[in-house]
Amino acid sequence: MVKKLVGWGGYPDAPNEHGQTPLSYAAGYGQEGVVEILLGWAGVNPDRRDNFGRTPLSYAVGYGHEGVVTILLGRAEVRPDRIDNEGPTLLSHAAGNGKEMMVKILLGWEKVDPDQADNKGRTPLSHAAHSGWEGVVKMLLEQGEVNPDKLDNNGRAPFSYAAESGRSGVVKMLLERGEVNPDKPDNRGRTPISYASRGGESYETAEYRKVVEMLLGREEVIPDKPDNDGRTPLSYAVEQGFEEAVGMLRMRREVNPDIPYNLAPTPLMLTSSGGAHEGVVALPQPPEAVAEAKPNAEQSPPPRRRQRFFSFPCLCSRKQS
Repeated sequence: MVKKLVGWGGYPDAPNEHGQTPLSYAAGYGQEGVVEILLGWAGVNPDRRDNFGRTPLSYAVGYGHEGVVTILLGRAEVRPDRIDNEGPTLLSHAAGNGKEMMVKILLGWEKVDPDQADNKGRTPLSHAAHSGWEGVVKMLLEQGEVNPDKLDNNGRAPFSYAAESGRSGVVKMLLERGEVNPDKPDNRGRTPISYASRGGESYETAEYRKVVEMLLGREEVIPDKPDNDGRTPLSYAVEQGFEEAVGMLRMRREVNPDIPYNLAPTPLMLTSSGGAHEGVVALPQPPEAVAEAKPNAEQSPPPRRRQRFFSFPCLCSRKQS
């Protein structure tokens, strides 16, 4: 049918109002035969960008059509390193969404840079670490070109994002790499333990606790380091009601509950004035004052917004699987 339409005078590379071409649709729907036919016409640009900055390869990757991806990558004109209007690279999209097979295919092509940063300076490893895709993280770390401690435009490394989202498995993997600095502050002065101490959803508490425990077990981690606002990990834990983190931090002698941060009360004042989460009614004492902290297990930390996953602009009424 495609051959007939083109033979009747149809233009095989005609875009719609969104700039999407027939090849974009065929790639997005995984129609390998149609893709082959369209690529056989001299007027078809296999790497044409639409109004969203997406190419046919981008849609094939986004919808997980491995066969189409392989076909398109075989064309010299197709650039897998293109960055769309949203910023992330194709490999970052696949890595951030945990598409292991797609990541494996992309890594198999020499023209795919496994450590390419997007317009925010974030790499595929950064996105995979943030979302907690351990299989993808493992594949990326096996690539010699990948810098596991590469900083983005905000001064944040993949480890920082893994700690923030409570990805204990990824945190453990990255800690095994000697190049990773577990106490590296970002542009706001926030360290991984500052992010982890804020906790997350109640069902994630155990994972965040593991992250905080791992970080406190590292000699290079300073548990009382203030950020640019003068806030310490303890102040975030108290404010967010992460009782287990509060208990673990106060068991460290170097943690001072009475350090004021800029234009705001100290952690101790928060608990006294009711500014802390209701689950943290009092700061546990350090080892010299009490043998063990006893957090109230009945309370749950307040919900926090989870990081978003990447999405792709739709093709008509097509929904991403």
